[in-house]
Amino acid sequence: MKYFLWLLKAAIFFTLFAFALNNQQDSIVHFFFGTQWRAPLVLIVLAAFTLGVVVGVLGMVPRWWKHRAAAQKSAQPETSAVAPVQAPSPVNDAALQQPPIHGI
Repeated sequence: MKYFLWLLKAAIFFTLFAFALNNQQDSIVHFFFGTQWRAPLVLIVLAAFTLGVVVGVLGMVPRWWKHRAAAQKSAQPETSAVAPVQAPSPVNDAALQQPPIHGI
């Protein structure tokens, strides 16, 4: 299984490397107000991928904070408002018992 994963990673790497070698021609990205960016196509695709990852991570940050706060809250020991019940001591047990009634 370990060798299969390395083989899969190598195949993905060489596929992306071949894509980069085949797309070295310059491309132009036109922005607003007449601005443009001229770069090799592989850099444009890499920049678009990186921008997508950054936007995705930033979109997940509030949810991560919420889950982190919930995990920290659940990890803290919970204090209850009800006092714990204590077992009566042997002295108190003897005082509570009634003496036996003999012969009426």
